[in-house]
Amino acid sequence: MMKLSRSFFSRKFSSQTLLSGNVVDVRDALLSLGFESRAAFSTSVHDFAAKGNPSARVFAPYTVYKGKAALSVSPLLPTFSKIDSASASLRVDRQGSMMLTFWPAVGERKYDWEKRQKFALSPTEVGSLISMGPHDGSEFFHDPSMKSTNAGQVSKKLYIKALDGGNGYMISLTVTNNILKSTDRFNVPVTTAEFAVLKTACSFALPHIIGWDWLINQSRKGTEASPSKVNPQLLDLEWNR
Repeated sequence: MMKLSRSFFSRKFSSQTLLSGNVVDVRDALLSLGFESRAAFSTSVHDFAAKGNPSARVFAPYTVYKGKAALSVSPLLPTFSKIDSASASLRVDRQGSMMLTFWPAVGERKYDWEKRQKFALSPTEVGSLISMGPHDGSEFFHDPSMKSTNAGQVSKKLYIKALDGGNGYMISLTVTNNILKSTDRFNVPVTTAEFAVLKTACSFALPHIIGWDWLINQSRKGTEASPSKVNPQLLDLEWNR
């Protein structure tokens, strides 16, 4: 019997913009991001010293291209703030997330990036995904106005369901906008291997999106350096559409 887990949240998240332009060709997208295959994986966005440029930024999502839509997954790091003005100690101001970005196909190997929709998995929701077995399903529901008079105006539902025979999963996103009277649907089938990569990537990223990597590294190095911060100008809100 399939185990089904549900999650309901009202919140907002951000993610890095990975591509630009209206219609994206798969081959152009892979070349522009330095991919050599149809999928890639990134643990974070950070500064690194490459070709003499220590401030270069890395964008390397795990992306799966299918016939009707594409799915990209990338971690969003947490933000930090000082505990008080007299202390150098920091605390997590907002936990990070795993940002799932969907965009529809508009032709053979062509996708419309302008029609993308996003869904930010919280650390607990990431745990639900990681714990899924070959016959399990998970459902996640987001509404930024939940428990208010505006509840239901805009909502997102992410559903992950094991395919019959245990040979993969269907990842589906439905975005309902009752203000614009529109509904966007995305269905991305992934193989068992692709889902295994996704689960492993999420497992690796989980300590980073809750801020524990900074805590452990600080303890090891005994440093008082500030954690890296993502420029707010580079972020896209999950609910900006």
